Amino acid sequence: MVGLGVWQLNRYHYRSDINARIDAATQSPPRQLQAVLAPPPAGGGVGPGPTSADAWSVVSVAGRYDAAHEILARVRSLDGDVGFEVITPLLLPDGTAVLVDRGWLPAPEAGVTMAPDVPPAPAGDVVVVGRVHAPESRSSVPEPFDGGLAVRRIDPAKLVEAVPYPLYGAYLTLETQTPPADPAFATIPPDHQNATLNAGYVVQWWAFAVLTLVGYGYLAYRHTHPVPVEVLAPQASSR
Repeated sequence: MVGLGVWQLNRYHYRSDINARIDAATQSPPRQLQAVLAPPPAGGGVGPGPTSADAWSVVSVAGRYDAAHEILARVRSLDGDVGFEVITPLLLPDGTAVLVDRGWLPAPEAGVTMAPDVPPAPAGDVVVVGRVHAPESRSSVPEPFDGGLAVRRIDPAKLVEAVPYPLYGAYLTLETQTPPADPAFATIPPDHQNATLNAGYVVQWWAFAVLTLVGYGYLAYRHTHPVPVEVLAPQASSR
């Protein structure tokens, strides 16, 4: 129980650190993309992912959207509703690209088995301010979906097979854009962690440990100091 409490305490510190980095990045001016993420290799492929210190950083980058290689992330939840996120590559002047999650759209009336009506990406040069998101685990390569391509989880290392240029090793969730993004999109909020839950588990496990020791001590005392039989079952008074 003490070990479980220590583990939950470590989880509490881990999640609190993520929240602190998200809040600090929100309050700081955007950094340049190249100052946060290493570029992909010159021969193609995917660049390295962000360090733990750089994940959730807010960055600014200029380029042109490549709507022809847009990919849907399906079965994505926001405020309890299931819909889609739209992943559009942003081509940079050096020929590389970074994936931009332009936002969340609700599922159409036909359900999540059909693609939503996606507002077109702006043509021409754009400036994107977005939050660095590390690749998601248990991802897979894009699969055909309602006339396009879709994934369940977003990982540039898997999506690079669907685009003709090198990709940065993380993707950006769009915060603001010039020209402005279509209002149909809902912004993807940063993934604040519930560190308070872990703090509660710490108290729970350590309280169980204390109660176990107290209970053991009580039972040991009773074993060495048994209650006299006459106290447990006093004789009936004579008439």
